[in-house]
Amino acid sequence: MIKENIKTLGMSLFTVGLLGIGWAALMQEDDITVATPLRLSPNDAEVVSLGRRIYAVQCAACHGAALEGQPNWQKRKPNGRLPAPPHDETGHTWHHPDSILFAITKFGPAAVVGDARYQSDMPAYQGKLSDEEILAVLSYIKSSWPEPIKRRHDNMKDG
Repeated sequence: MIKENIKTLGMSLFTVGLLGIGWAALMQEDDITVATPLRLSPNDAEVVSLGRRIYAVQCAACHGAALEGQPNWQKRKPNGRLPAPPHDETGHTWHHPDSILFAITKFGPAAVVGDARYQSDMPAYQGKLSDEEILAVLSYIKSSWPEPIKRRHDNMKDG
């Protein structure tokens, strides 16, 4: 059990590192545009309501209607891909700054990691959702977190 937890932690840290490198590479691209300012609005009822509606249509099938994710989300499936993680406080979504969450949603994990061979069931929503809609979904997700986690996330530095 301890070896499994250490392996999972190692893989998580490796993935976070790759995401950071990929995000830095993405920011070098001239054609990458994002909404300004790139800040979530979990206390704006109108934004959260829009995000809840979009999440129900675009995200809930994989990430769960109650943000609970798929079972055994930290264990790879037979195809080598990870199940969809929860977006509630039990997952790792709140461990990433706004810019990373936005980039994963808009451009997809492979683009953020910087390796087109990276396999994930998470689609890119560029061209499907506007920047404002992506920010609304992420704001809805953040609105569900307990206050201490929201504050911790607020204090994260992008990049």
